[in-house]
Amino acid sequence: MLAAAEHSREPWVGWVALTAALLAGMAAVASNLSGHHQSEGVLDQIKASDQWAYYQAKGIKADILKAVKPEATDIGRYADQQRKIKEDAEGFEHSSERHMRLHVTFGKSVTFSQIAIAMAAITVLTRIRWFWLVSLGFGVVGVVYMVLGFMG
Repeated sequence: MLAAAEHSREPWVGWVALTAALLAGMAAVASNLSGHHQSEGVLDQIKASDQWAYYQAKGIKADILKAVKPEATDIGRYADQQRKIKEDAEGFEHSSERHMRLHVTFGKSVTFSQIAIAMAAITVLTRIRWFWLVSLGFGVVGVVYMVLGFMG
């Protein structure tokens, strides 16, 4: 696309190419961030699952202890440990949900940026200027999703 813009007698085509290049850079950053948040979300969900398994194990130990030694004083200790484990598990779940929301938001930025790049290519090939406006519109939506991701 840049080569076509360079050989064009129409200077606005160079601006279309520059727009596409900037959108490609933004799409690359958004793609990287989307993948990062997806990975972090999955890891946090695994940590939450591990904590819930630990929580259940403490409950089983407490139940066995109650059945074998109903007068044992350690039973209350298991309940305290379970409360802390539950808090940790819920914290990992919330973190996972946040990361997955950000993954989707940055993914939308990538999608709209790629559509904008495709429209810019169509603009250069056809020399129809209003395609560039459509490209810019999709690009703006991609930027909005990128900003929402950083705010999220």
